[in-house]
Formats: sequence, C-alpha cells, structure tokens
Amino acid sequence: AMPIAFATWAALLNNFVIEAAGFDGSDIGWLHTVREIPGFFAIGVIAIIMIMREQILGVVSLLLLGVATALTAYFPSMGGILTITMLSSIGFHYYETVNQSLQLQWIDNPRAPIAAGSAATFVAYVCIVLTWRAFELSYNMVYMVAGGITAAMALFAFLAYPQFEAPNPQIKKMVLRKRYWLYYALQFMAGARRQIFVVFAAFMMVERFEFEVDQITSLFLITLVANM
Repeated sequence: AMPIAFATWAALLNNFVIEAAGFDGSDIGWLHTVREIPGFFAIGVIAIIMIMREQILGVVSLLLLGVATALTAYFPSMGGILTITMLSSIGFHYYETVNQSLQLQWIDNPRAPIAAGSAATFVAYVCIVLTWRAFELSYNMVYMVAGGITAAMALFAFLAYPQFEAPNPQIKKMVLRKRYWLYYALQFMAGARRQIFVVFAAFMMVERFEFEVDQITSLFLITLVANM
C-alpha cells in the first residue's frame, strides 16, 4: 500500500509544483527539507509506542499517508504544498519505522516479502506511463486514486486482521552501538546522495528540458528496474 501512494506522489511532484505553484530550485529544496523533518524526528516513535501498539501506529500512519496524498492537488500553493507534504511525510516516515520493526519481529527470512514494495512501485509507474496521455489524466485524479487505494488498504488492514503478538517484543528505548559506526556513516552518506539526486535531478529534467509526467515517470521506472 505504501509504495502506491509514495511512488505516485514522487512521479507527479515535480511537474505539479512547477505548473501549480511555479516552483524553482530553491523552492523544491525547501519542500524536501520540510519533507525530511518528520524523518529526522522519527525517533519520536519510541515515545508513541509506549502508549500505542506498533501495529495500530503503522495503520494510522499509512492512513495519514493515503489521505494526504489524495488531497495533494487541492493545495496548489507554496504554503499548501509544504503543509500537505509535511502531513504525508509524517505518515510515510512513521509507517516505515514501525513497518521495518514489525517485519523483523513477525517474519523470518524465508517468508520475508522483500519484492512486494518494488512490485507495487513498478505497477504504479507503469500505470502512470500508460494512462497519463492516453486518458488525459489530471493531477487531482491520479493523486486521489493512488491515495484512496492506500487509505482503503490501511482501513482494510485495521478491520480484517487481529492484533498480533510478536514473539520478540520491541525494546522501547534508544539503542546505539559503537561497533556499528561504519553502518551509521554509510547510511548518512547514502541518504545525502539520494536526496541530492531526488531533489534536483528530476526537477531539472522538468524545469530545464520540459519533461512531461509520463516521461519523467519513465525515467523513474528505468532507474527502478536497473536497481532491481
């Protein structure tokens, strides 16, 4: 469910902010800065899971991501886009935090659904490439469909599945290990590289070379397949 909303949001974002709000390089930099604030403060999950089950927090976060994505096109201004992006980012980062934690608690390696997210992203990109021009879709329609699907799947997960007990309960405190310093450093540098590329490369293709939504999505699709 998560990649459907996030991949769609990312694929349409650069064209949407340029056409709807006249963003330039500085504006898109501010947008992604705001988007990363919830990621930086995802450590707050530790406090939240002291009063809320991780499974419930994951579903609520996923629902927030879906609803915020669905409403994105209703806020075609700098302030509106920053606000709705902040909300969707809270949903994304908090969901991803507990998602990874619960996978480690619930699922052993032979049964891990490692390709599910990539498959959903692939399907989202292909659908956009094939339908954007053919059906003359609008930003609002695509965001509503993708966000609505994610929100619906979150509600289904809440209603259809019981509250599972993990065989290895989560430790509800910060754990840092000196021997993992290289891993922390590599994660930091990987995040910086990814953000520099994501923030400016796709935006440049739209702003400077006037790529349409289906064209920029095709680039995302090629990158996804190359990294599989």
